[in-house]
Amino acid sequence: MGFDVKPKFVTFDMNGTLIKFSINDTMREVLGDRLPPEIADEYLRICKAYRIDECTGAYQPFHQVVARSMERASRKVGLEYREEEARAVYETIPTWGPYPGVTEALNRLAEAVPLVIITNSDTAHAVRLAENLKAPFEVVISAEEMGVYKPRLTAFEYMLDKLGVTPDELVHVSASPMYDLRSAAIMGIKNKVYVDRGFEQDEHWLGYERITDIADLPVLFGLPRP
Repeated sequence: MGFDVKPKFVTFDMNGTLIKFSINDTMREVLGDRLPPEIADEYLRICKAYRIDECTGAYQPFHQVVARSMERASRKVGLEYREEEARAVYETIPTWGPYPGVTEALNRLAEAVPLVIITNSDTAHAVRLAENLKAPFEVVISAEEMGVYKPRLTAFEYMLDKLGVTPDELVHVSASPMYDLRSAAIMGIKNKVYVDRGFEQDEHWLGYERITDIADLPVLFGLPRP
C-alpha cells in the first residue's frame, strides 16, 4: 500500500472529499415543510442526478447548476420551484467545513508534497472553502477558471497544463469515482486515492488506493502516523 515515487503534486477534489458537502441537509433546511417526508429522499436523489447532468453541458455558473437541478427535480416530483430557495442553498455553501481529521492530514501531507485543489466550485466559493480547510495549498483551480466542470476530461487537461506535469507526476485524491476517478483514469493518471465516504460505489477496477480514514492518506506517501 502506497506510492513508489514522490509526485510533484497531490491534487484533490474538495467538496465531498475534504469539505463535507452538506447540500442535502441544506436543501431540507431551506425547503422546510414544503418538502414532504414521503418525497424528500426521491427529490434529493433526483437533484443529485440533475446536478451532474447540468455539469456535463456548456459551462454555466454554479449557482445556475444548483438552481436548474432544483427546478428540474421539483418539476419531477410535483413541487413548486422557488428561485429564492435555490439562491439560499447556493449562498450557504461557503459556510461548510471539513470532515474530521482532514485539516490535520493535509498539513501532515504538505510537509512532503505540494497540495492542489481542483473543484467544481466557482472561484469565490473555492477560495472561501479552501480557507475553511486551514491547510497550505499551492494552487486552487475552480470550475469558473477552467470554464468546465468535472467529470469533463477538459477539466483534467486544464489541470495538467496549468501545473505543467504529465499524468504520472501527480496523485489525484477524491471521494467520487463518478466525478473524478473515472476521468483521471482515462487521462492516464495512474496514482489515485479513493476516499470512500460511503456515498458512491467502490469502482476498484479504476486502479486506486482505497482508504476510509483520511489519516491514512499521509501514510501512503511514507509518512508515519503522528
